[in-house]
Amino acid sequence: MHRQTYNAGSISLETCAASSRPCRKSGTCRKVEARIDSGAVMPFSVDAFLDVFAAYNTALWPFALLLWVATTAALVAVVERRDAGAWTFGLLAVHWAWSAIAYHIAFFTRINPAAWLFAAFFLAEAVLLLWFGVVQGRLQFASDSGSTRSRIAYAFIGYGLLYPLVVMLTGHSYPHMPAFGVPCPTTIVTIGFLMLVAQPPIAVVAVPLLWTAIAGTAAWLLRMPADLALLAAGFALLGHLSSRRLIATR
Repeated sequence: MHRQTYNAGSISLETCAASSRPCRKSGTCRKVEARIDSGAVMPFSVDAFLDVFAAYNTALWPFALLLWVATTAALVAVVERRDAGAWTFGLLAVHWAWSAIAYHIAFFTRINPAAWLFAAFFLAEAVLLLWFGVVQGRLQFASDSGSTRSRIAYAFIGYGLLYPLVVMLTGHSYPHMPAFGVPCPTTIVTIGFLMLVAQPPIAVVAVPLLWTAIAGTAAWLLRMPADLALLAAGFALLGHLSSRRLIATR
């Protein structure tokens, strides 16, 4: 019998190849691979995935709370037109760097080797947000705050801020759940703010769009219906980019 043990923070994550043998003190073993009817396979179980979040939340909840408060303040500043974009996108750069280091590298790599690649993408996005949003000042918020596009953008930002509540309403309990300062709410909030920019550069939107495809499709596998909003956010951002470029060519 093959058995693997993952240590995420103070929580020990163990999986084995046979579902009949106990793997955790308070539960029964789950298979290492999570499968669905279509035959898709994940390299870890749903249990292990949720245990990673438990370790992250237990160890780092004060920092996640601080990010939530800062992001809420950024939203208020944008609504009141007290920030043209630099402060907000600087904060979002911190979000992406935090998700890369504090989540992907520190925790997720222990059950998924692909997390190293994900971390590289997230760090790249942090650099791009700093470059275009802070250094060059090219991510400026448009003034059409009453438009349909702006309302949709604010809806995604609000959804990202309420993400922990949405996750709990779909049947998960804290700390074994994604809360804040992790990739999916970070991506949803970022897309919301990018939709408030008239013409965001393709370089800046590429990684968020990629993550909507990766995590949005994995939502079914990982029993995380709250993450299906990623797909909606991705399509909304693509629609925004298409409409703006169509207008620019006229």
